[in-house]
Amino acid sequence: MSVTETITEPHGLMSSPEACGGLLSKSTPSSHAPLRPEVLSVGETAEAPRLDVDPSRAVPNLREHLAELFAENIWAKVWRVACESLPDADATPEERAMKFPRVFPEYVPQNPQHGEKPSLYHLREADFWTCGFFPGTLYELLERTVRYPQSAAYFLHSAPQRRDQLRAMCEKWSEPLHDMASRTDTHDIGFIVMPALRKDWELFGNSRSLASIVRAANSLATRYVASAKAIRSWDLLIRKDTRITDMSTNLLVIIDSLCNLDLLFYAAAHSSSRHLAEIAVIHARTMIRTHLRPEPHLSQPTFGRYNGQLYSTNHVTCIDPKTGDIKRRLTAQGYGDGSTWARGQAWAILGYAQTYMWTGDREFLDVACGTAEYFLHRLETHPVARGRGGGKMQYTSPPWDFNAPMEENEGEEVVRDSSAAAIAANGLLVLSQALIAKRETSLATRFFDAAVQLMRGTLDYSLARETARFRFVPDRAGEELEEGLAVEDLVQGKRFDAILKHGTANNNENARRRYANHGLVYGDYYLVKFGNELMRMGLV
Repeated sequence: MSVTETITEPHGLMSSPEACGGLLSKSTPSSHAPLRPEVLSVGETAEAPRLDVDPSRAVPNLREHLAELFAENIWAKVWRVACESLPDADATPEERAMKFPRVFPEYVPQNPQHGEKPSLYHLREADFWTCGFFPGTLYELLERTVRYPQSAAYFLHSAPQRRDQLRAMCEKWSEPLHDMASRTDTHDIGFIVMPALRKDWELFGNSRSLASIVRAANSLATRYVASAKAIRSWDLLIRKDTRITDMSTNLLVIIDSLCNLDLLFYAAAHSSSRHLAEIAVIHARTMIRTHLRPEPHLSQPTFGRYNGQLYSTNHVTCIDPKTGDIKRRLTAQGYGDGSTWARGQAWAILGYAQTYMWTGDREFLDVACGTAEYFLHRLETHPVARGRGGGKMQYTSPPWDFNAPMEENEGEEVVRDSSAAAIAANGLLVLSQALIAKRETSLATRFFDAAVQLMRGTLDYSLARETARFRFVPDRAGEELEEGLAVEDLVQGKRFDAILKHGTANNNENARRRYANHGLVYGDYYLVKFGNELMRMGLV
C-alpha cells in the first residue's frame, strides 16, 4: 500500500458527554497485553507508585476541577498583553497606522536579569520560532466567544461588540504571519502559522488564511531531504562545546519537528498536494529510528497501563544527508546527550498522536502510547511528584529534564518546565480520543485521567498567583485600553503577564543562551488550548 493510500482525514473525535461515556466509565482491558489481571489487581503495579485518584472514575465536574482554565484571569492577561504590545511611538508611521506588531511575546522572567523588565513579557523579533503562539492564544479565546459563549461571559459582559473587538485584535496579531508562510529557512513554520491561521480559516472561512497555510506547508516541504527520508530541522547547531555547520554532510533533525507535521497533513487535506502528507509520514517513520530509544518496563505488566514498548526520546540527531545513517545523537536544550528532556518527550507524545489521527497507522499510535507511558512513569517516580518531605503522588510540572540532578543547595527549587506539562497534557488528550475510537477504553481512561491530573497539578504548582481582572471603564479618556475595556491586577503592584510560571526555555549548560524559571508563551498557549479541547469534547 502506498503512503497516500494510508492518509485519511482525522478520525471522528468525541463531541459530546454521551460520546465520551465509555472513556469515563468503562475499564475493559486494552488489546496491548500481555496483561496479567490474575496476578495484579486493577491499577496495581509492582514498583511504580499508584495514583491517588481512581483512574476508572471521572472527575465529577471538570469545569469546577479545572476552573482556572476558564477564569477571567486568562482573558484579562492575554488582552492586556495584546493591547500593550502593539506598536507605539517608536514604530514607523506605516506600522502605527496599521497597528501590526513588530515583536512578539516569548517569556516573562521570574527573576529578572540583564536589564529584563520584571513581570512583563520579553518580546522577540517577528521571525523567532515562537511568534505564532500568542496570536494563537488570542484565537483560542476568540473561538470561545464563537463556539462556547457561555465560557466567555467575563469578556463579552454586556457588550456584544467585544467579540468584534477581539476578532480585530486577532487579525492585527496574525497579519505578519501571512508573510512568514513563504519562509524556507525554518522547520518551525507550522508553529508559526497554524495556531492562528487555522482557527481563522475554521471559524470564519478566511480563504487567505488557508492559502497561507498551504503556502507554508510547501515552504516546509522544500526542507525535505529525500535521500535521508527526513525534513531538515536546523541548518546549523552551535553551542559552547559543539559546532555543526556543514549542511552538505550534516542533516540536523530535532524531536520538536514532529509537531510541525500537522501543517503538512492539514495542507494536504485542503489541497491537491498529497505529496505533503507523504513527506510527513516518511519523516515521522524515520524519527522512530533516529530519535526514539526503547526503554524496558520497570514493573510487571499492569492492567490499565500501556504494556507495549516504551520509548524515551533524543532531542537532536545528526544524520548523513546522503545515506540517512545516524552520525550522532545529542541535545541542545536538555541536560545531556543521553538524557530525557521533558519538553522533547512531550513533543513526541503530541506529534505522534496527531500523526496517528491523520493516518490511522497503528505504528504511530503505539509509538505515541509508548512515549506517553514513559513520560508518566518518569514523572511518577521523580521526587517532584511528591514534593518536599514526601506525600501523595501528584502529576505536576515535571523537571525540565528527567535526568537532571536535583539541586544541591537546600531551599532551591527543582528547575521545572510547566510548558512540557501543558504540551504533554494535550498529547494525552488526543491519545485518549484515539484509543476510545479503537474501543481500548482502559488505556483511554488512563491517558485521559492523566491529562486532567497533570493539568490540575500544573495549575496547583505553576499558575502565577499574580492574577488580573477586567475593569470596565466607559468613556473615560486615558484609562481604557480598548473602547472602555481595561485590565487591573487583583493586588495592586503584583503583576505577572504569563499565566504559568516555572517554564524553562533552555537550561543546557553549553547553550549560547541559558535561561529558565519564567513564563513561556507556548506553555500558556497549550494551557488555553487544553481548555478549548475539553469544551469541544463536551466535557465542560
